[in-house]
Amino acid sequence: MAQGWNWSGFFDYLTNSYILGGAVTTLWLTLAAIAGGLVLGCALALARLSSLRWLSAPAHFYIWVFRGTPLLVQLIIIYTGLPQLGLRLSVVESALTGLILNEAAYLAEIVRGGIQGVPAGQTNAARAVGFSSVQAMRYIIMPQALRLIVPALGNSVNGLLKTTSITSVISMEELLRRTQVLIQEKFMVLELFIVAAIYYLLMTTAWDFVQRRIERHFGRAYSSSAAAHPETVLEQR
Repeated sequence: MAQGWNWSGFFDYLTNSYILGGAVTTLWLTLAAIAGGLVLGCALALARLSSLRWLSAPAHFYIWVFRGTPLLVQLIIIYTGLPQLGLRLSVVESALTGLILNEAAYLAEIVRGGIQGVPAGQTNAARAVGFSSVQAMRYIIMPQALRLIVPALGNSVNGLLKTTSITSVISMEELLRRTQVLIQEKFMVLELFIVAAIYYLLMTTAWDFVQRRIERHFGRAYSSSAAAHPETVLEQR
């Protein structure tokens, strides 16, 4: 006879320390992957925008490969394939490496799109008032590009919170993996998967709140008048 819904088990595992530990792992995996991916992604974006082909071509190839292949395949190659070449990584190292490398490819396109979304006249105006290329990027281009980048970046964080579940295939002890372990022990499939879904929903909802505040901050941080008149930024410096 099929087992019915177990309310007691559901509420017990809703506050279970083992599940909570998996949620914490999911959080730090997300933060580490987005931080590492953003650093690498910015470098790739600048390389893609470079007029030097020896910089732009490898960056384009990297983005093409990592956006064109599934993260699951990449993780398996890193965890089980690299040891055949003499490079053995732990589960945590493999999970972080895979997430960072994959996320960097997507973030690079977000950053590149944000920079290219700033009208070319802004760069010309900055140079006209004596800004160097670095100063123009720092004080004129990036402040405006951030308003385009931040919403897409926030969506990437939201997606990455859920994408970390893929690392369960290499036995990374995140939320989904720990849920699966308990299911094998307790046979409460529906109850435990719903508990996991609630945790993912809570984390993404909390991030949505943070994201809205960040977007409002960057929306106020650079006024439209400063964007239209780069010479005012130069005077403030």
